[in-house]
Amino acid sequence: MQLAEFDYHLPQELIAQQALPDRAASRMLVVHRAEGRFEDRAFRDFASFLRRGDCLVLNDSRVFPARLYGRRAGWTGRVEVFLLKCVSDDGRDWQTLVRPGRKMRTGERIEFGEGLEGEILARGEFGERTVRFHSVDDLYAASERVGHVPLPPYIKRADSAADRERYQTVFARERGSVAAPTAGLHFTPEILAQCAAAEIAWVTLHVGLGTFQPLHEEEVERVHLHSEQYSISAESATRIAAAQRVVAVGTTSVRTIESAARTGRQAGETDIFLYPGVPFLRTGAMLTNFHLPRTSLLLLVCAFAGKDLALAAYRHAVAERYRFYSYGDCMLIL
Repeated sequence: MQLAEFDYHLPQELIAQQALPDRAASRMLVVHRAEGRFEDRAFRDFASFLRRGDCLVLNDSRVFPARLYGRRAGWTGRVEVFLLKCVSDDGRDWQTLVRPGRKMRTGERIEFGEGLEGEILARGEFGERTVRFHSVDDLYAASERVGHVPLPPYIKRADSAADRERYQTVFARERGSVAAPTAGLHFTPEILAQCAAAEIAWVTLHVGLGTFQPLHEEEVERVHLHSEQYSISAESATRIAAAQRVVAVGTTSVRTIESAARTGRQAGETDIFLYPGVPFLRTGAMLTNFHLPRTSLLLLVCAFAGKDLALAAYRHAVAERYRFYSYGDCMLIL
């Protein structure tokens, strides 16, 4: 299976650059798998598609300001360090993406201001670097002071103060994601209250490189994703197991549910890659935003909805001028 099969044309003006003032005001394309059709609805209709016996699964991971800007010690040019995940017990060593990566050698130091410094310990592929941070006891707290909201690169503007609240779900609790679980961005407390027909289960998957990194293999079966940390409480696992239908909000919730279903473990690391031909063991319906071409997220959607139906729905969304990507509209796959 070739990655080129999972492509589509998207006019640049359809990439949402700002969040809507009202979280719940997005459009929602509903895809009916059994009937092979789709319909244009509004996200405010979401709760009407839930029924008794459903379990609505929400990822409560919280985004932190993972983008740091500094300068190379002794130089004036700006360096961007994008925090991915902690890789040491003392909280000081982090897997990161560094730009410009080619110039940054092992042993170089980066100064971020307010006494925060980093040292490159090791180099990896595609701009990955292991960085050790000095003069800080809590890098999360330091990032809240000097870091920036990690808006994705297709949002062609600097982050603003409003993004600190808006690029976060209203139910975010567990800090650790470097990108928002965007399907959850549409929910408000009022919409959640309308979902009373379903049980609600909370899972945590901290979004990292495995979710958003571009795929570097043209042959789909050769792709290997980076691992991400997930957990499901005993109470939520019981609700998911008892559900007649599991309605997952976001690809991260899907990956968490399917990882637990395969391994029997309610917490750990997952590098699960769901693409056409790989079965879904527990997910019965999915709410998701629209995803970039040739990405693991689009392949997951094609695996769940069927490639032809999913790509037809995407073409319809383009024709109907839906808003795409993180701050865009959504799709409910039933």
